[in-house]
Amino acid sequence: MTALEVAGLTVAYGATEALRGIDLAVAEGETVCLLGANGAGKTTTLRALSGQVRPRAGHIRLGGADITALAPHRIVRRGLVQVPEGRQVFAGLTVAENLTLGAWTLRDPAEAARRRERVLARFPRLRERLHQPAGALSGGEQQMLAIGRALMAGPRLLLLDEPSMGLAPLMVAEIFAVIAELKAERVTLLLVEQNAAAALAVADRAYVLETGRITLSGPAWRVAKDPGVIAAYLGG
Repeated sequence: MTALEVAGLTVAYGATEALRGIDLAVAEGETVCLLGANGAGKTTTLRALSGQVRPRAGHIRLGGADITALAPHRIVRRGLVQVPEGRQVFAGLTVAENLTLGAWTLRDPAEAARRRERVLARFPRLRERLHQPAGALSGGEQQMLAIGRALMAGPRLLLLDEPSMGLAPLMVAEIFAVIAELKAERVTLLLVEQNAAAALAVADRAYVLETGRITLSGPAWRVAKDPGVIAAYLGG
C-alpha cells in the first residue's frame, strides 16, 4: 500500500520556483531517501509535505487521503511527522517535557506512557537525562530527543531532515543505527540526508533532486551505482 503519493508538486517563493512538478511515492514500511545539493529543494519538499508551505500546484496524498491544503497540525494528526533540520528541540524544557509535547495528539495517558517507555528504551541516554533541560544536551543527544519526540506521535510517515548534520562521526553512526532499527521495524521513512553514502546504504529506494526537479529515481543500490551520483555525492 502507498503511504505517500506526491504528484506534480510545484512550490514557489515569489517568482522563484523551488519545486517544479515533482512526483514521488513512499510505500508502507519503506525507507526512501531524497538526495540533492544545497538549494536543490529537499527541505522545501519536506516543508510542503508537512504543510509549512502551500504548493502552487500538484497534490499530496497520505494513505490515499488528500492532505495538500491541510494545516500542519491537521497533517500531524493524520500521521505525518517531521524531525526538522537542526533538531529544534525546546531548549528550556526538560527532556521529559519535550517528549510529552510529542504526544500532544494523544488523549490516552496510558498510551503516552507506553510510547515514552519505548522511546527511552531506544535511547537510554535520554532516560539518564530525563529531567535535564534539552538545551544542556549534546548535539547528538538533541537529535535523539528530536527523533524520540516525533516517535511519541506514533507517525504513519516519519520525515527526517538532515539527521546527521553537525554531528561527530561516532554519533552519525549511532543515528544511522537507529534509522536502520526503525527500518527493520517497518516504520515508513522519508530521509533527506547530506551523507549520501549512509543514506543510500539504509534506503530501499532513492530520488535525486536537482534545481527543483527529480532527475533520477530507483532502487537505492542502483542509484548508488549511477556515475553522476558517484561524481556528485559519493566522492567518485
